[in-house]
Amino acid sequence: MTTIKADITFIGHMCIDEVHPYQGQVRVAPGSAVLCGALAAARVGCRTAVISRLHPGDEQLLQPLRDAGVECLLVPAPETSRMEVVHPSADVDVREMRLKQNAGFFAPQEIPELAGRFVHLAGISDREFTLPFMEALKNRGISLSADLQNIVRQVDPPTRVVSFSDSPDKRRIVALLDRVKLDVVEAKLLTGEDNLESAARQVAAWGCPEVVITRADGVLACVQGKIWFERFSNRNVTGRTGRGDTTFAGYMAWRLEHPAPVALQFAAALVSIKMETPGPFTGTLPDVLARMKTMENHNG
Repeated sequence: MTTIKADITFIGHMCIDEVHPYQGQVRVAPGSAVLCGALAAARVGCRTAVISRLHPGDEQLLQPLRDAGVECLLVPAPETSRMEVVHPSADVDVREMRLKQNAGFFAPQEIPELAGRFVHLAGISDREFTLPFMEALKNRGISLSADLQNIVRQVDPPTRVVSFSDSPDKRRIVALLDRVKLDVVEAKLLTGEDNLESAARQVAAWGCPEVVITRADGVLACVQGKIWFERFSNRNVTGRTGRGDTTFAGYMAWRLEHPAPVALQFAAALVSIKMETPGPFTGTLPDVLARMKTMENHNG
């Protein structure tokens, strides 16, 4: 098995999203955290790789990634994941979800040598990564991050309905991580805190030095006890799906060479552009830097 050399390697299911917006038209398109995240990182110049489980007959789902210069490793699965997402109200943070198909759990032996800076577990449910799998990756000495939707989105096997619930393994998982991403709903479930800063400090207390939390109006980072918050500047929310995945990818991409507050500004600008159009981020590094300047001028 060959070594993957990338600044950031995203591991997770490729997925076909069936999105039902509130009072809008149903959209069916490739989605998933790995797609949204890896495309965002690659399009701002980050050397990026993806390891994904999917049915070999759906390999064309990886083509947009390859076209963007992302190195892709397909791990064969009996079926490709398919997620139904329903927005029952105008509140874009409220979603009803069902994992109609599931590509199954990753195994440590499926992951090659990773000669890169960051490895991010970009799952869409609790049906992708086990605690032993995470421990096996951490034992390789890599800088590991994860999206806590991996543990909060819990699939009921008979109905495949996704419930949003607390996890008994949360402290052990967070303690393995160098960076962690979650949204306002997940933060409330896991910590019991409505306040973003309080929730971030609670997660950090479980052993992770860098915590990023998104909500509808912006993104907060708690790094080594210091707190920063950046507001989004999007003009609409037609591209809401993938908000958190894109935010964290932008943050990681800029974090490679920049301090946390600057990386947070970059992430907020990038995802603000993304949320104005359905689908993954299609902009460029100059687009993001220009939006950062606009946001700085507005805030100043």
